[in-house]
Amino acid sequence: MPDQNSSDTQDRYRETVFLPRTSFPMRGGLPTREPQTLARWKEIGLDEKIIEAGQGKPVFTLHDGPPYANGHLHIGHALNKILKDVINRAQRMNGARVRYVPGWDCHGLPIEWRVEEEYRKAGRDKDAVPILQFRAECREYARKWVEIQSEEFQRLGVQGEWQNRYATMDFGSEAAIVDEIGKFLLNGGLYRGLRPVMWSPVEKTALAEAEIEYHDVTSTTIYVAFPIENDPTPGQALQGVSAAIWTTTPWTIPANRAIAYGPEIAYVVLRADEMTPESLVPIGARLLVAEDRVEDFCQATGIVEHHVLYTLPGEALEGTICAHPLRGCGYEFDVPMLPGDFVTTDAGTGLVHMAPAHGQDDFLLTRQYGIEVPELVQDDGTYAPWVPHFAGVHVFKAADPVCAALTEAMQRWTANGDAPAGLLACGSVTHSYPHSWRSRKPIIFRATPQWFIRMDGEQHLRAKALEALQDVTFVPEMARNRLTSMIEQRPDWCISRQRAWGVPIAVFVQKSTGEVLRDPAVMQRVVDAVREHGADIWYSADPASFLGPDRDPAEYEQVFDIVDVWFESGSTHSFVLGQDGLNFPADLYLEGSDQHRGWFQSSLLESVGTRGISPFKAVVTNGFVLDEQGRKMSKSLGNVIAPVDVTEKLGADILRLWVVNSDTNEDLRIGNEILKQQGELYRRLRNTLRWLLGALDGFTPEEAVPYNELPELERYVLHRLFELGGLVNRAVQTHQWVGVYPTLHGFCTTDLSAFYFDVRKDAIYCDAPDSLRRRAARTVLDILHRALCTWLAPVLVFTAEEAWNARFGEAESVHLQPFLEPEEAWFDADLAERWADLRAVRRIVTTELEGARRSGAIGSSLEARITLPLTEKESAAFSNVDWAELAIVSQADVEILTNARSIYLNEAEPETLPGAPEAHGGPLVHQADGEKCLRCWRVLPEVGTHDQHPGLCLRCVAVVEAQS
Repeated sequence: MPDQNSSDTQDRYRETVFLPRTSFPMRGGLPTREPQTLARWKEIGLDEKIIEAGQGKPVFTLHDGPPYANGHLHIGHALNKILKDVINRAQRMNGARVRYVPGWDCHGLPIEWRVEEEYRKAGRDKDAVPILQFRAECREYARKWVEIQSEEFQRLGVQGEWQNRYATMDFGSEAAIVDEIGKFLLNGGLYRGLRPVMWSPVEKTALAEAEIEYHDVTSTTIYVAFPIENDPTPGQALQGVSAAIWTTTPWTIPANRAIAYGPEIAYVVLRADEMTPESLVPIGARLLVAEDRVEDFCQATGIVEHHVLYTLPGEALEGTICAHPLRGCGYEFDVPMLPGDFVTTDAGTGLVHMAPAHGQDDFLLTRQYGIEVPELVQDDGTYAPWVPHFAGVHVFKAADPVCAALTEAMQRWTANGDAPAGLLACGSVTHSYPHSWRSRKPIIFRATPQWFIRMDGEQHLRAKALEALQDVTFVPEMARNRLTSMIEQRPDWCISRQRAWGVPIAVFVQKSTGEVLRDPAVMQRVVDAVREHGADIWYSADPASFLGPDRDPAEYEQVFDIVDVWFESGSTHSFVLGQDGLNFPADLYLEGSDQHRGWFQSSLLESVGTRGISPFKAVVTNGFVLDEQGRKMSKSLGNVIAPVDVTEKLGADILRLWVVNSDTNEDLRIGNEILKQQGELYRRLRNTLRWLLGALDGFTPEEAVPYNELPELERYVLHRLFELGGLVNRAVQTHQWVGVYPTLHGFCTTDLSAFYFDVRKDAIYCDAPDSLRRRAARTVLDILHRALCTWLAPVLVFTAEEAWNARFGEAESVHLQPFLEPEEAWFDADLAERWADLRAVRRIVTTELEGARRSGAIGSSLEARITLPLTEKESAAFSNVDWAELAIVSQADVEILTNARSIYLNEAEPETLPGAPEAHGGPLVHQADGEKCLRCWRVLPEVGTHDQHPGLCLRCVAVVEAQS
């Protein structure tokens, strides 16, 4: 087209060319423009209009998993909320009524920890602060961050009922959570018991599995000999023998109460005949270990020569009793050997030391045999005052004292001529160990009285939950196995926490019997009081107000443990869903893959336990966000990408585009280079929208051409739109959006910009306004604009709105529009196949043209005439094709080959030709004959034949004269 350097003659015709005109700028300016758009949406009440427009439509409900209200958003928050927003917007534009109620988790350790940090900075003693004052400060802290995070989510373009948000600290929410606890209380699922739980000595509370992260640590390992005192074997094979165990937690030795063996494992009694100088094993010691572990055991303990005295099956160990190696120092109890199906020979000795207070398998096995569970470790991780030899020692500093005591024991026992008892060897191992995700400090397993929800028993919660999962859809499907296996293997649900900020387990226990009070009237009074005054009422009111006139408060213990925050968030369905426009069960839960052990699981168990059904019909999971090198984000590495930084520098639409262009089923990567690439992809999409808007300048519905009158090329483009519409519709139905928007981007760049727009530019710019070809093209451009704006709207929420407003004015919003629904008539598989072949030939032609341009044979493609050799079959298949228009050259000739085989058509069988076949040459490029039209730039012989407009081709003459 003419440019600023055109000649005066060319300038004469400049105004007659229909060049694109639009107010839609080339540059997005998103960091500035997006906040302005948000302000306009608020001004016109867009959220209210969206709610109003949904009345009477089928309901779709995505229930929001609540983030913690304790800091600025990180990139994982942005990923998750943007994914939810894309799905919600797509469902709405597909004809559903969508009410998205965002929520926040406001209780629990994360917020307590932040408030306590402020205390520590100020030198305040948290324990000296009255509990109601502390709870008030936690509430204010959470309120502040709810407001901040709400603004940050909205800046990302996330649409929701922000003024109607839910928070677990709202009085109504707290009352509903208490009510849910009451349901488990009254149906018998809630009980208090002593069993090992994950315990944080730093935070002095039990932790849930979802509050745990794993880090590598180096632990002291020890081999310890337990002398056998009761030998049940017929041949007295265990006389004078010691059972050898191996452990990575020396601090649990004082808590040992049994040794587990594998009934199916073969064991040997070996005699240690020769040792290394450093070995602690006495010469002649007789030791019991698994046969498969002998070699590794001897190497670890420094046994150079040994002799196997006996081999016996594990089942022969039944009834064996050992002494604790510290007998004589306050550990005077027997240590029975018990069969355990969890014992393996993968590591250690094939004999497992059992500390029932500090391990799940240990607890279950010893409880089965009626062994008492000792409470030896206090809440701060130190041994209790009544623990012989180790009182006051912290368990994480106990390895050396325990090893020293076991060394002394070995010396004492061997000096008396007894079977060895004590330390056989000491080493170290680096392994993955659980840590509190908040304090980043290691945790322990510790038996304490806690409140649990039964997974089995009369309620059959585990079985019911597994059955409920059978009807749930998972995206990706493999996630089903993960959640199922976690439900199958999990212990009873520990829901109590020894903290202050949360919803109390508002129950009473009768002091005389230890039985929990299961009275519906009492429970209802508590729920009503919490609904009116909040959970603080549990701490401030007279217990008599809950117990009623018929009970004496002095006879009851009021429980002040708070409920696990995962129970709280798992209960959110009870006070969010089931209302007007909010389905129960929800159509979808969507969170990170770590929530299989967190919110997905707690929500499932809570709902099945109180209602008998799953709270969700489908579960979608997204991966974690890593940096460009695949590393976790860390301030120390300097690789943190914060959402606010992206929105301020590039705009929220760029971040949203990154989300949908990633495989969210797997872990995602982000960094400056990746965002730069997204910026380039965004630029191409924006340019597509801009060209559409410019080419549609002045378009009116009267200009539209009916489908059956459209040229082939336009019908082919509509076929491609039909295919894309199917892709979008499948994503809406399956919630699987991975790959959809990369495909849409490919359509814009390859099918439109590089092909259709290129081919039709001449018609759009230079044909007469009433020409069928131009009107047909603009008919399709109108459809393309509506389709792309609505399909892009769930992702590029600001840019799609801008592109819609640029054409229809700011009184309209694309977010009130439905998706463009392709018509069935647009689907034409035969036409698509024909045009796939045509485009393949066109690519060969353009390759030849590019070669001619580089060689200097032509300047631009419009200076070219091509000769295209085609066989008779090819010519018939490609009939009615304007090759000059398709190849964007000025002239095109077809040369018919009468005795050549096709190179462009996929034939099932090669054509039989008479005689030797002639060669099928490729397209030839020549200089076009004639002169260059000053208006359309095509080179044609007819230019110069018109007296009044000698510089124009005849097509342009007709258009110019019609304008004048």
